[in-house]
Amino acid sequence: MALYRAATGRRTYAAVAADVGVTGETLRSWVRQADEQAGRARGGEAVEGLDEELARLRAELGRLRKAEAEWQLEREILRRAGQYFAREMRA
Repeated sequence: MALYRAATGRRTYAAVAADVGVTGETLRSWVRQADEQAGRARGGEAVEGLDEELARLRAELGRLRKAEAEWQLEREILRRAGQYFAREMRA
């Protein structure tokens, strides 16, 4: 993994893996596993950051679902009030 990282993108997984005596896919999986263990995800974003983002989005979804339920209740009240006043106007 250190050889691949030292190449800083100038060499492929397969080229570095051939020097070491493993397959390119094996080296790729080792690098990916080391990144995950070090707390880095693809793109360099921290895994903890992704977990925090997921928790934030789930909380936001819960808040929006609660607001939607309140809006549905409000719409139903207004619909019934409109029907009531329409009947009163006809009578």
